[in-house]
Amino acid sequence: MPDQIRRIDYYYVTVPDKPGQGLQILAALQNANVNLIGISAFPHGARRSQLDLIPEDGGAFVNAAKAAGLKLSKKKSGFLIHGEDRPGAVADVVKKLAEAKINVTSAQVFCAGSGRYGGMLWVKAPDLRKAAKAIGI
Repeated sequence: MPDQIRRIDYYYVTVPDKPGQGLQILAALQNANVNLIGISAFPHGARRSQLDLIPEDGGAFVNAAKAAGLKLSKKKSGFLIHGEDRPGAVADVVKKLAEAKINVTSAQVFCAGSGRYGGMLWVKAPDLRKAAKAIGI
């Protein structure tokens, strides 16, 4: 079992798939002193990209995003997992979800250095409460 699991909220924006588009968004959030605990970006349709932004403080993030003119998605939720890196650290969580018959929709997990790992897991919105219960939060 990971050392810590908590629910996180995130939003996404879609932008043209061009150099510097993500930088404009990140710089606006930086200038507003918004801390992000996670970012994920990937292609989303023809010449578009989706930028998932996981803020530490959702209220401050939404205010800064509105001030920057960003069109945010509706709030979505997932789980942040992190702890001491070891074989099977993520498998422990995924096993509990599988045993509860919950599908993991998306996952990004990495070694964070110094013997630590961290990552994000998403499940479908209707499964969120059941997933939280299954993983003990």
